[in-house]
Amino acid sequence: MTRRAYLYFALIFVLGVIVGGAGTYYYIWHAGLLRRTFNRERAVAHLKSELNLSDSQISQLRQILGDWDKKYSVLQGQVEPQFNTLHEQTRDRIRQILTPEQLQKFNEIARRNDEARKRRGS
Repeated sequence: MTRRAYLYFALIFVLGVIVGGAGTYYYIWHAGLLRRTFNRERAVAHLKSELNLSDSQISQLRQILGDWDKKYSVLQGQVEPQFNTLHEQTRDRIRQILTPEQLQKFNEIARRNDEARKRRGS
């Protein structure tokens, strides 16, 4: 085979990887697998198009979802301290089985995870 054939083969392979990766990312994004938060307006738009809702129904749906959002926030505020306590208890139990070198690395991992959680807002 000539160099040109190898070049075309490599180019087609690279383009296939790029297009395949972009397609996968597009699918995952639009399937909602990358989103961790509820978007009220996206839900309204989806139900509006799927169910052919009237303007009155849309306004009632927004009210219902607004009420849900408030109740969910209250519930999350009640559960989050319990989750944090459980999280710290689990970390403390893990720390008890580690050597001093492992403990130092584990504390660094825990610190990075905590920073990532704060950035995500969870």
